[in-house]
Amino acid sequence: MTVEKNTDWGRQARPPRDLAVFDDSAAAVAVLANARRANEPLPPIGLRGGDLVRTLGGPTVPDLTTAETALHVTVDLGAVLADGHLHWFLDHLVARRAWLRGQILVAANAAFLGAWNIAPRAHPGDGKLDTIETSSMSAGDRWKARRRLSTGTHLPHPDIRMRRTSAAQFGFDTPTPVWLDGRQIGRFTSLSVRIEADAVDVWL
Repeated sequence: MTVEKNTDWGRQARPPRDLAVFDDSAAAVAVLANARRANEPLPPIGLRGGDLVRTLGGPTVPDLTTAETALHVTVDLGAVLADGHLHWFLDHLVARRAWLRGQILVAANAAFLGAWNIAPRAHPGDGKLDTIETSSMSAGDRWKARRRLSTGTHLPHPDIRMRRTSAAQFGFDTPTPVWLDGRQIGRFTSLSVRIEADAVDVWL
């Protein structure tokens, strides 16, 4: 159920004994994408690590395959149509040529990107993506913002556009590298992103 203010989200539950457990979100999404393309129900997954797990304060048990109980949450799934090709992500989409110059786009389902608290308000169960964009920010301001990323204090900033949305479109003048959950999937000029709310059962 989509998270609501002042209500509990997630619960302790026994993981399925046949639960597929993955080291990070990118590995899990490969399985989820296969199910989506086959028009099959998305399987439950276990996650040991990655930015989604860090955002949710996990892992909560040493070993999901033997745990009697673990944190069970139902999370949103990001989708992107990149130059006509459909892909999915659990943590975030990043499109950039460089961090210190040019256009940058982040569409975040999880708050963290490695050590950076890049989208402090992002929650993977709220039915929204937090999008962060900049193109005109000076190199000096980018260095200052980068130093603040670990604490999430780079926002707000007048040259950083941040919004929370269920769907959005973005364009780039030249083919731009795109990463999903930390793995580069190619270079694209047109991105249509959206969120699939309450899509995946996850144990942490």
